[in-house]
Amino acid sequence: MNIIEIKGINKFFGEGENRTQVLKDIDLDIKKGDFIAIIGQSGSGKSTLMNIIGCLDTATSGSYKIDNQEVSHLNRDQLSDLRQQKFGFIFQRYNLLSTLSAVENVALPAIYAGVDQQARLARAASLLDKLGLGDKLENKPSQLSGGQQQRVSIARALMNGGEIILADEPTGALDSKSGETVMEILTQLHSEGHTIILVTHDKQVANFANRIIEIKDGRIIEDTRKSDLIAHKDTTPKINKNAFSFYKDQFMESFKMSVNAILAHKMRSLLTMLGIIIGITSVVCVVALGNGSQQKILANINSMGTNTMDIFNGTGFGDRRAEKNQNLTVSDSDILAKQSYIESSTPNSSVSGTLTYGSQSFTAQVYGVGEQYFNVKGLITVTGKIFGANDVANNENVAVIDDNTVDQIFPNSDPIGQILMVNKKPLKVIGVAKSNNNMGSSSNLKIYIPYTTAMNKISGNQKIDSITVKIRDDVNSTVAEKGLTNLLQVRHGKKDFFVMNTDTIKQTIEATTNTMTLLISSIALISLVVGGIGVMNIMLVSVTERTKEIGVRMAIGARQANILQQFLIEAVLICLIGGVTGILLSVLFGTIFNLFMTDFTMIFSSFSIISAVLCSTLIGVIFGYVPAKNASQLNPINALARE
Repeated sequence: MNIIEIKGINKFFGEGENRTQVLKDIDLDIKKGDFIAIIGQSGSGKSTLMNIIGCLDTATSGSYKIDNQEVSHLNRDQLSDLRQQKFGFIFQRYNLLSTLSAVENVALPAIYAGVDQQARLARAASLLDKLGLGDKLENKPSQLSGGQQQRVSIARALMNGGEIILADEPTGALDSKSGETVMEILTQLHSEGHTIILVTHDKQVANFANRIIEIKDGRIIEDTRKSDLIAHKDTTPKINKNAFSFYKDQFMESFKMSVNAILAHKMRSLLTMLGIIIGITSVVCVVALGNGSQQKILANINSMGTNTMDIFNGTGFGDRRAEKNQNLTVSDSDILAKQSYIESSTPNSSVSGTLTYGSQSFTAQVYGVGEQYFNVKGLITVTGKIFGANDVANNENVAVIDDNTVDQIFPNSDPIGQILMVNKKPLKVIGVAKSNNNMGSSSNLKIYIPYTTAMNKISGNQKIDSITVKIRDDVNSTVAEKGLTNLLQVRHGKKDFFVMNTDTIKQTIEATTNTMTLLISSIALISLVVGGIGVMNIMLVSVTERTKEIGVRMAIGARQANILQQFLIEAVLICLIGGVTGILLSVLFGTIFNLFMTDFTMIFSSFSIISAVLCSTLIGVIFGYVPAKNASQLNPINALARE
């Protein structure tokens, strides 16, 4: 029964004037269980013929069938599956993967066949034990002799059954004794039913075969059968396959190889990660600085009062006529307080004056306000109490001072109940409020009194400086601002006032800080792109360095997706490690920054950190795809020929 049928095979290399025909009208039938030696001078085409038989290379023309299946119709992945199921390769230079142990090298083809881990390792150990290497399972190739490495190669060829074993100069790199051992093993395998195709230039080695085919100048010039003894035993191993293991093990193998590749070139990998590390650190730190500064500014704005608006005389800050005209009145505040969208309204009348206590005199800022002013502005009472509506209505001589005033005037005594003289008018201290540094300089002495007291007893001026209103929580501040502006404009007959909306300021600052953060982050992203290009370049170098490894994997059954996955994982790992390192560095920088900075702190957001990790992963995928794709599309025979 023919397992291989070859009709009219031709093979050309090169193009145009350099086009050379290596195989010329080859016709060959190989029976199942045959032991064939293909001999010939160097350049005769014997290795090319074996590569075509092993589906490592394709013929230019002609027909090639395995078990009556036409090979020329198969795509690259189908050829990989065919190599995995039918063939076992024994190479002259062994082609073992240096980072794997002997048992792992042997088990490798079974990973691509979908055999679960326990079963494949058990079979690999059994094969090595059968070949006299039971005590060398964990040895790396560098710890084995040439003969031992070739026996590991033979065991690997048998892992998935090795129905057809292709041996390319299997004794070429061995001493005579090791060579004899290898040929004895191949003879034994033939007796067990394996079809063996051996390529050699050594006629003594060829004599082990029962059929010798000689090639010269690309043609078969002699086909001699020494014996008709052909084994007809089933060589297919009885191994259970698991669908889940098929994907899991292939992923884990790719992951392991990627880690090994990174560790094998630590400095190169670190330099490759550097661009990613700098980019991620910059982005995360910029966002944290932006968040910290924004929160600091917003906290300052909130301390001026939440959902509040201040209405001032004039057309804007800097209007010289504002102080002279003072068109706002108490009745304006009373009317506003009655509007459905306003929770409270308080008129404000401020005056600078001389504060006297005992023999001490100070310059103080007196704020005439309503009883709701403290709630509206978010001023917190430290001790004592604030004045109420009755105090405002009765022009009571009561005052609430800030803690800065306490430090200046009452450093060692209780201020509650003490009498202060402001412009020679007595004021009784009933409470202390926490300083609000947003309302003037922190060094000013601030005294809050009923606005009626300020107007009627201190300044004598019946005009007010401003009105502070608090908008209801369920009302849009922009709508409320428009409503009160229209109302006052109708009352005054013109717009001789302006409104400062803290919510509008807050939104403007948020928008500005967000824009600046985005701008600086965009600049930092440039380093990520540069880092990504570095990753792509290094991966291209890595593909070039490991071309032979790729060829070995393809020869034993790895599909394009397996090679693509391996190099993609490596690129993603480099970027992911760089991303995590960048995050850790940014957190370290933020911790040190927060220890020494008291004005504001860096605030890290989980969103920016997660985004940084996703970004570094995405860079690995994008910039690692081209090298990985190049690796997956390598021609197996060209890859194996690369040194």
